[in-house]
Amino acid sequence: MTPLPRRTAAEQARLDAELTKLAEVHIRFNQVLGLKLVAAKPPALRFDMRPELIGHHLHGRLHGGVISATLDAMGGVALMWALGEKHAEESTAQVMHRYSRLGTIDLRVDYLRPGLGKHFTASAEVVRLGGRVGSTQMRLINDEGTLIATAAAAYVVS
Repeated sequence: MTPLPRRTAAEQARLDAELTKLAEVHIRFNQVLGLKLVAAKPPALRFDMRPELIGHHLHGRLHGGVISATLDAMGGVALMWALGEKHAEESTAQVMHRYSRLGTIDLRVDYLRPGLGKHFTASAEVVRLGGRVGSTQMRLINDEGTLIATAAAAYVVS
């Protein structure tokens, strides 16, 4: 069987731009968190510490919900990029349509250290991308490279 042709460089650039816009703009909660895509392959999200994100007012620590939401968003972003690679013959519109079916099934977060820092960066690895379910492992570090939290998640992808 002959493999399908990969999308053109121009179409890949369109897809990358749409996935970035999705992660930073269209998912409004990501805007509230201040998430910015700082790398595409492999994907990474970054946000700055702000007073609105503090969960422990006496110590100025990042709220656990912010950590959890960021790691969940990171897992979803990583899967979107992986879906784009898995379906490299598809157009931007076709890959973006796949996003409409993506949703979190299960998320487990391990809070390892207090969320202290000037900014934080989340990264993810796609552990498995099947026809219906994708699994990821995520990490959150602060500006000094200290590991703050890890997570594992499963997402429906079809």
